[in-house]
Amino acid sequence: MLFNSFEFLLFLPCVFVLYWALARRVRLQNVFMVAASYVFYGWWDFRFLALIAFTSVWSYGIGLVELRTWDRSPRGSKVLLALSLVVNLGILGYFKYCNFFLASFVSLLQGIGVAVPSHSALDIVLPVGISFYTFQALSYTIDVYRRQIRPTRDPFAFFAFLSFFPQLVAGPIERATNLLPQFLQPRTFVYAEAVDGCRQMLWGFFKKCVVADNCAVVANLLLNDPSPSNGLAVWLGVFLFSVQIYGDFSGYSDIAIGCSRLFGVRLMRNFALPYFARDIAEFWRRWHMSLTTWFRDYLYIPLGGSRCGKLKQIRNTFAIFLVSGLWHGANWTFVLWGVFHALLFLPLLLGGRNRRHVGDLAEGKALPSLRDVLGMCGTFLLVMLGWTLFRAPSAGSAFRWYALMFNPASFGACRGLPRELAVALVGIVVLFAAEWWTRTSAHGLARLPRWRPARWAVYYALLWLVVFYTPGVQSFIYFQF
Repeated sequence: MLFNSFEFLLFLPCVFVLYWALARRVRLQNVFMVAASYVFYGWWDFRFLALIAFTSVWSYGIGLVELRTWDRSPRGSKVLLALSLVVNLGILGYFKYCNFFLASFVSLLQGIGVAVPSHSALDIVLPVGISFYTFQALSYTIDVYRRQIRPTRDPFAFFAFLSFFPQLVAGPIERATNLLPQFLQPRTFVYAEAVDGCRQMLWGFFKKCVVADNCAVVANLLLNDPSPSNGLAVWLGVFLFSVQIYGDFSGYSDIAIGCSRLFGVRLMRNFALPYFARDIAEFWRRWHMSLTTWFRDYLYIPLGGSRCGKLKQIRNTFAIFLVSGLWHGANWTFVLWGVFHALLFLPLLLGGRNRRHVGDLAEGKALPSLRDVLGMCGTFLLVMLGWTLFRAPSAGSAFRWYALMFNPASFGACRGLPRELAVALVGIVVLFAAEWWTRTSAHGLARLPRWRPARWAVYYALLWLVVFYTPGVQSFIYFQF
């Protein structure tokens, strides 16, 4: 079920009313939330339910067995952790990467002259959101192994933690230490929290439906050409895709976080104005923060992080960015995207400049300094070049796009652009102006005028844009990851 669908418009208020009708009955609330989340997830394909149910049962069972080993068998804990990693990553690897590695192997054999049918592939359907809930399950098992959280005996609280519908299919990737305790204790309805959650949802819908979806129409028109010849069109398409992926994914996160607040649940922030970052290190502290911190805590730091020799720092940096690239998709373009960002990040890390920008943007000022503006523009340009790899259907296409982008002789007028471009450009200006104005707040509608008529005028204006300027119902980009 899509957030931006008519079904969700009916689903959410029904779940909200029934959920709070069970207030102060924690277990019943959790049972109901699991049932509602399974309806939400099964709306795409009921077969997906078997997979998430298995992951839930397996991870819950590992936790219960792990509980018996506490203070008695460190070796047994390691075995259980290994089992959890093998099974969960094995399932993820099969559904997400089996065809990728099979196709790569076939290409390799064909390249050395071995006759292999080029269509050799398995009929595997990628379950929606499998990367997100698998990583969430793994974080629970790892935190239990590290004794950072005690395994829960409550199956309904655990199932609710793993299947909570607002963040089930595209995050934020929550930690058990934050989300699971919220399902183990009573939740109370706080009117102010619910109202601000609705504001955050409205802002998320604006980012997704008005900005991202209109950008998508034009970006697809420009970048889906199998034989492009206009470098200016490629630049425009990549720029619009860069805004699209931000509006799409951060919009989803805003809707998920705002929706969860309607149910008395707090999720972590997932985006913190990444396109205002002044270098690549700051960009990665602000982009998809739940995944970035997941890799930091469960991969980068265990490998030694940055507190080791230079060679190991280089190894660790490439490891985290390569894995991040593969997490995003089974295509060599994602691997190259990871390598590209590793190469951008390394000079900052090795030069000790990766923590230069950790404070608020233009703190105490209305506008950024010239130095900050130059840093933001340079970083955004580098990120755009990375998104070129991310968006391209193949590595060959990406390099052809680069050749056009850096060949002024290929530039020409972009004719026949749809009206969605004008909507997208206006939406982009509103988006970034509002986010700069509210850069110290949790979302773009957090600092509205106190005067009620002005506040409601903003609500109605955004609703009007969402209703009348959404170019059809479009899925979220990160559902495929």
